[in-house]
Amino acid sequence: MTRVTGRARHLRGLLAGAAAGAAGTTALNAVGYLDMVTRGRGESTTPEVTVERLSETLHVPIPGNEDVRKNRVKGLGPLTGIASGVGMGALLGLALSCGWRPGSALLTATATTGALIGTNGPMTVLRVTDPRTWSRSDWVADIVPHVAYALVTVAVIRRLGPDPTDHIGESRTGIRQRGATLRHILCS
Repeated sequence: MTRVTGRARHLRGLLAGAAAGAAGTTALNAVGYLDMVTRGRGESTTPEVTVERLSETLHVPIPGNEDVRKNRVKGLGPLTGIASGVGMGALLGLALSCGWRPGSALLTATATTGALIGTNGPMTVLRVTDPRTWSRSDWVADIVPHVAYALVTVAVIRRLGPDPTDHIGESRTGIRQRGATLRHILCS
C-alpha cells in the first residue's frame, strides 16, 4: 500500500473536505427549506442584505440596471452560504490531513461552530443581524440546519478524507523491511 504524503495528502484532504462541505451545505439547505414548508415562513433576506452591505463596505459595485443588479444580489446571497459551507469543509479536511484526529463529537462541534461563525459572523460584523437579540425559536431555526450541515459533513469527510488507516500501510512496509533485514541476517 502506498501512503499519500506531503502536498498530495493535504490536497486530498482539502478536496475531500470541500466535497464533504458541499454535501453538508445541501443538508443545511434541505433542512432550511423543510422548516419553511413546515412553519410556512418566508425565505431569509439576510444573505442579500449582507451582499449589499459588503458591496458598500468594500466599495465594489454590483453592476447592472436595477432589475439586473437585484437579480445578481439574489444569486450572490446563496452563493456566499455555499462558499462558507464548502470552505469550512475544506478547512476541516486540511486539518485532518495535517494529523488532527478529533473524535466525532469534537469534529461535529467544530464543524457546527465553524459553519455558524462562517455564515453569521459576516452578517453580525456588517450589522445585518444581532444574535444577542434573537429569540429562542430564532436560535433553534439557525442551529438545527447548521447541526445537519455538521453531521453530513463529518460523515462524508470520514469516508473521503485522510484516514488514520493510511498509517497502517506505512507500518506494514516497516514490518516487511524489518522482516527482510532479519531474514538476510539469519540466512547469510
